[in-house]
Amino acid sequence: MLIMPAIDLIEGRCVRLLRGDFDQVTRYGDPVGQIAAFARAGAEWVHIVDLDGARAGAPRQAELISGLTKTSGLMIQCGGGVRIGADIESLLTAGAARVVVGSAAARDPDLAGEWLREFGAERICCALDVRAGANGYEVAAEAWRQGAGAELSELLDCLGDELAHVLVTDISRDGAMSGPNLGLVARLARERPKLKLQASGGVSSLADLAALREAGAAAAIVGRALYERAFSLEDALAC
Repeated sequence: MLIMPAIDLIEGRCVRLLRGDFDQVTRYGDPVGQIAAFARAGAEWVHIVDLDGARAGAPRQAELISGLTKTSGLMIQCGGGVRIGADIESLLTAGAARVVVGSAAARDPDLAGEWLREFGAERICCALDVRAGANGYEVAAEAWRQGAGAELSELLDCLGDELAHVLVTDISRDGAMSGPNLGLVARLARERPKLKLQASGGVSSLADLAALREAGAAAAIVGRALYERAFSLEDALAC
């Protein structure tokens, strides 16, 4: 299982939100220094989210992300506010290895399918952020402020067989260090074995990472647990 440390950006600084709430922000400092520290620890990939872009519905920190992709020497998966094909093309040109498409995929899976065919399945990750509901898991959009009007399994069906990478975040656990949603991860891995499933939300310990690996996750996104020093990235990579 791949470990992907996370850098979330607001106004050019590293932050973490609690359950996606922009009113509950913890600020951690300089992304240039942080990505360099991740590189020294042995990371191969880093997951970067432009939270200003996610809230605005259009990328807001593309220049900073471009600089991080060029100076870090790491493989960068990034997104936040990606709504049109030109946004994807711009980030790929800037050096990103993979672009994350969230709200656009949730709102218009046919458009996401066109992007998968145009840019290639290895260059696109569809991020589906979910909340548990009475009829399964509802997918959220627009920086988690709105429902996308779709249930997770139904949306995955609409995205089709061309989808290779999918990032699933349980919003109720994101930034809370309350443990990942292992049941959801295990179900998706069992029902959709061809997908390279990235799990996000709730990781608080090395035991959580081991459990995600056993549940079938191809990658784990780790944020607050690293910033709060619950464990080191070196230990996570070794685990």
